[in-house]
Amino acid sequence: MTKPRSSTRETRYSCYRHPKWWPTWLMISLIWLISRLPLRLQWWLGASIGGLAYHLLPSRRHVTATNIRVCFPEYSAAEQEALVKKTFRSNGIGILEIGVAWFRDPTGLREMTQVHGLEHLENGLAGGNGVLLLGGHYSTLDLGGSLISLYIDADVMQRDHNNSLMNAVMTRARERRYGMVLGNKDLRGLLKRLRLNRPIWYATDQDYGRRGTVFAPFFNTPAASITTTSRIAERSRCAVVPFSHFRREGSIGYDLYFHPALSNFPSGDDLTDAALVNHTIEQEIRRHPDQYLWMHRRFKTRPSRQDPSFYGKSRK
Repeated sequence: MTKPRSSTRETRYSCYRHPKWWPTWLMISLIWLISRLPLRLQWWLGASIGGLAYHLLPSRRHVTATNIRVCFPEYSAAEQEALVKKTFRSNGIGILEIGVAWFRDPTGLREMTQVHGLEHLENGLAGGNGVLLLGGHYSTLDLGGSLISLYIDADVMQRDHNNSLMNAVMTRARERRYGMVLGNKDLRGLLKRLRLNRPIWYATDQDYGRRGTVFAPFFNTPAASITTTSRIAERSRCAVVPFSHFRREGSIGYDLYFHPALSNFPSGDDLTDAALVNHTIEQEIRRHPDQYLWMHRRFKTRPSRQDPSFYGKSRK
């Protein structure tokens, strides 16, 4: 049976024959070719690309360094700088892993993948109201989703890629791994899938502005945090199960983690709920802090419009 599709953008490849799409096709072909390389070689190549990006992308380096300085004040200046460099290397590997997630069968990675706490997801589904898999923007974002398909049948919410052809490739790849790909604003579709007792991968850990947010602590710093998670859990009575995925240190492999469902959630207080969500994601980040997407301006929106920006002007 054909899986349902909910992307609002065109995913038929026949719509992208115009020469204006040829550069994107070339990039996609390169990603496909690299995905065929041995994983160990991909890790080395990705780390090298990340190291090069550290020097060539000063604005991203500045955002990353600022986030790490804000979130890890206990680190010395040298330790913070080392983490910035390691973050670029880890995210460089993550970029190449996108090709593995999109173009390779994940069963080939089963022997090097270990899942922890799968019973927590099973316990959540036993409630009959579905499960929100509370994820984060780790550098293994796409590959983690591909690997989870080895163990469970789940759905995913995604933000469309700005490049329509890239979005088509991404969506079609995810449709092969997930039961359904939902747009990030399709709350009606999400609630419908939860009523079918589905697990749905859902990430909330970015700055979406002031609308529908509270300022809850994230690494002890107020961060704009959406309240939608509480609304979904309240309306659906679903379980909210934290989920994370990381590249293994010291050997080629991956770890997937499921944790007990959040207790007393929603609590009825948006700030309390958002703080719990942020703390939960923070604890997972601390496992491998270099594997988080620190390039994103997590503290872009300040509690007061008069508060100075953490980021200011990018340093050259």
